[in-house]
Amino acid sequence: MQVIRDFNEYQILDMYDGKKIEKWNNIILSRPDPQIIWPKISDKKYNIDATYNRSNKGGGSWTINNSKIPSTWQIHYHELVFNLKLMGFKHTGLFPEQAYNWNLIQEKIKDAKRNVKVLNLFAYTGAASVAALSAGASVCHVDSSRGMVEWAKENVKSSGLEDKPIRFIVDDCKKFVEREIRRGNKYDIILMDPPSFGRGANGQVWDIEKDLYELVNLCSKLLSDNPIMFLINSYTTGLSMSVLENILKICLPKGNIISDELGLPMVNSNLILPCGIYARWEKSCR
Repeated sequence: MQVIRDFNEYQILDMYDGKKIEKWNNIILSRPDPQIIWPKISDKKYNIDATYNRSNKGGGSWTINNSKIPSTWQIHYHELVFNLKLMGFKHTGLFPEQAYNWNLIQEKIKDAKRNVKVLNLFAYTGAASVAALSAGASVCHVDSSRGMVEWAKENVKSSGLEDKPIRFIVDDCKKFVEREIRRGNKYDIILMDPPSFGRGANGQVWDIEKDLYELVNLCSKLLSDNPIMFLINSYTTGLSMSVLENILKICLPKGNIISDELGLPMVNSNLILPCGIYARWEKSCR
């Protein structure tokens, strides 16, 4: 498991009874997490600013415990600056465990010592896009949600990168990839963080179990003649690392394939919270 221990403005303070108590800069949140199936083992109390409560009918809502909690606030990871807010479905706009991949993306781009083109699919609020831009790459950021793309623009600006080469595309990822193939565009790094289910800009239905293989196969046609990396993230319960590895083995040229879990530590504890999986392809050095 790859564990992020240097995200100084994010901490898991406690986790018990299906929830995690987190500190996002100076904001303390309580959010549900199905991985946390053990009871509370300490008597420590927390001044929680907001709590997400699940509904028996699906979804849920936030209970604001502190009237002074801002509608938006920022969090820093090294030189990167992200804007946060309380969203439906318990999200804040950032997945801190992905810092492992942000570091890796930056490292690969800097090591290439050349112009690197990055395609970021299902790009959400753009943390990976910001990381790639900060390392000197040009980025194509694609998401079907206009709101998420606007949020990504805010993160780029907050990180002082608004003058860097990035294209923001609001579109269904598969449709966009098909057009890029026809245009003959190529990318050195392809990133994707597909949801379990979703809808595209024009109502297209996405089902990761039915559609992931086809999308990866299409994306293989967008790799440059000297590709660097192809990365798939997944939070889909029941989809194993081996499945992601197999798709990469089938669809991509021979290369090195690595997969693992991502995790976040709880402070003052030896407990680690598992937070999803990834598999990546890298061009073989041989």
